[in-house]
Amino acid sequence: MFVDTHTHFYDEWLLPDAEAAVQRALEAGVGKMIQADVDSHERAAMWEIGKRHPGVLFQMLGLYPGSVGADWRDELDLVFGFDKEQIVAIGEIGLDYHEGTQYAAQQKEVLRQQFELAARLNLPVNIHLRDAWEDFLAILKDCAGLHLRGNLHCFTASYEIYEQANRYGDFSVGIGGVVTFKNAGIAKVLERIPLEKILLETDAPYLAPVPHRGQRNESAFLPLVAQKVADIKGLSLQEIETITTHNAETLFGI
Repeated sequence: MFVDTHTHFYDEWLLPDAEAAVQRALEAGVGKMIQADVDSHERAAMWEIGKRHPGVLFQMLGLYPGSVGADWRDELDLVFGFDKEQIVAIGEIGLDYHEGTQYAAQQKEVLRQQFELAARLNLPVNIHLRDAWEDFLAILKDCAGLHLRGNLHCFTASYEIYEQANRYGDFSVGIGGVVTFKNAGIAKVLERIPLEKILLETDAPYLAPVPHRGQRNESAFLPLVAQKVADIKGLSLQEIETITTHNAETLFGI
């Protein structure tokens, strides 16, 4: 059984086909899937889909950095006021400056508060980073006393950044479809990352692996990612399946 540690069945691109997509994933050997939260606008749909598939779909809770805007305080209040009994992680949270830095200060404040929430609830964090590693590592260093654990979603950075993050917490890397792309730099970095620190993910419906690149992604495509990781590590697909599933179940308590 494979575990998809980051997917979005509630996304508008996948939602009309969500039930069939869950079944296709199960048929492909993906037995557990974790939905990453974004904000209040899509949370109800995420939760509803999850409730229909207990023991198969699991949910995170968090305010995505791209959703931090003028109403960020209200959005964050909703995160802090949510029933967290069935949540397996705080995420996806982080920093994203790709579209600009207008709300950079607010994103950093939201991240700090959600780090504190994760520590208080003893939950892992799922980190989204884009064009903001320097600020993220500075905040992570300041929060080292929280003893955070989690994963760096859609990791495509250097081994040195992976090492830096692990000076201030205990972080795995989420490897998805990008690793299958031609000349993907993460393939070389992955050679150096220990097996016990590797998780598999799709980020469906985005970043579909080869040969589906550019199409809608699904959790059912996760074995394609696993095969590429197996090739890089010189292991069998079954070995990668066993190791990454153990890693995911241990980190997220599923």
